[in-house]
Amino acid sequence: MARTPDRGRRSRPRQSTAAATTIDPTPHLYRVEALGSSGDGIARRIDGDASSSPVFIPYTAPGDEVVAAFTDRNRARLADVTVAAPERVKPPCALFGICGGCSLQHIDPAWILDWKKTETASGFRKAGVTDLPPIQAFQTPPASRRRADLAVRRAHDGIVLGLHRRGGDVIDLTECHLLHPTIVALLPALRLMLGRLDLLRREADLVINLLDTGPDLLLVSDREPSTADRTKLADFCRDHGIPRLAWNAKGAITAPETLVRLTTPAIVFGDVSIEPPPGAFLQATREGEAAIRDAMLAALPSSPGRKAKIVELYAGCGTLTVPLATHARVEAFEGHPGAVAALAKATAGLRVSAHLRDLNRQPVEAKELASAFAVVLDPPHAGAGLQMTQILDGKPETIIYVSCNPRILFRDTALLLQAGYTVDAITVIDQFLWSAETEIVCRFSRKQSRRR
Repeated sequence: MARTPDRGRRSRPRQSTAAATTIDPTPHLYRVEALGSSGDGIARRIDGDASSSPVFIPYTAPGDEVVAAFTDRNRARLADVTVAAPERVKPPCALFGICGGCSLQHIDPAWILDWKKTETASGFRKAGVTDLPPIQAFQTPPASRRRADLAVRRAHDGIVLGLHRRGGDVIDLTECHLLHPTIVALLPALRLMLGRLDLLRREADLVINLLDTGPDLLLVSDREPSTADRTKLADFCRDHGIPRLAWNAKGAITAPETLVRLTTPAIVFGDVSIEPPPGAFLQATREGEAAIRDAMLAALPSSPGRKAKIVELYAGCGTLTVPLATHARVEAFEGHPGAVAALAKATAGLRVSAHLRDLNRQPVEAKELASAFAVVLDPPHAGAGLQMTQILDGKPETIIYVSCNPRILFRDTALLLQAGYTVDAITVIDQFLWSAETEIVCRFSRKQSRRR
């Protein structure tokens, strides 16, 4: 999904006028040789200097011959496809190329999955893995995404509700082949309802999590809700089967306020029901979550005894904790208070201890990690930070690493190899369909000394 531009980042220095005038706006003919890590085509001119530097061209595929014009020093805009690559297909969505939610709808999904497997293998080899295990792969189907982070803007002619253009403003999401149909069907009614609320002056953000009990909404806006707003929102939730709607002010650091609660919002795992906090992180799709869980359990070694324990880091609400608890006692660590509370409540009576800890500032120490027969971690996009240092010091026998950022995973792989680990199981999960994003589950194993 598209992300709101990070306004907190320091902007790059502006190009000088002299440098800007050196960009040639004339269209040229290019051959696309590969895809870059962000999914843009890497191309070279074929109607001029063959030794020229490569150019990044969005919405192209390896094998394409295209006409494109420079927009920056090493980027160009696609003008025409003169020869189409075999894997090029017609994008299913009319908003493709306008909406920033997808970047690869023009390429056959089967080819994309193979590309992600190839990129994963290349990344592990560059990290130093010489004996690469077979890579398993799974791809989620279209119309399965259960989480939407949407932007809301009040315009002169109504409400714009959708995703950001690539590096631009918000585009109204009139269709989507990525989101679950339940979410898509709710969007028109949301537009009408949001336009009638006092809490929305100019802009807001809306998080929709499709739980097993229905859509769970978190609205973050630039005004507080009025009494009339609360009545309208309650009526809306009753009419559309929404168990809970929470609200927070833009920029607030406090927990959201629940404005409407009709039933218990929940994710269900057999006999275990988890009530996540408003706006909680969920894996993008149910199918992707199941594939991560299956890969994790397949990589888990047999429990060495009744007192054996698993240490789980970045446990979230417990979507991996619950299946882990069927194999051994789990010490689960998470930094979000609401997620820890949900996990502790849901796993009461199970072999789970939930701990609130900011792992980036107060990592679980090496000694405790060393006493676990397996460490499972699913860090955020920025990686495990200081926690990885403790893992390297503790040297647990088995590490199961779930990563949504291959670049960080490969960096950590190099460190783990130096510490004596081998990579012996890899699963690539393409749950961010039609994007360059990749989820990877891998197992690192290390033989312990006889003394240990």
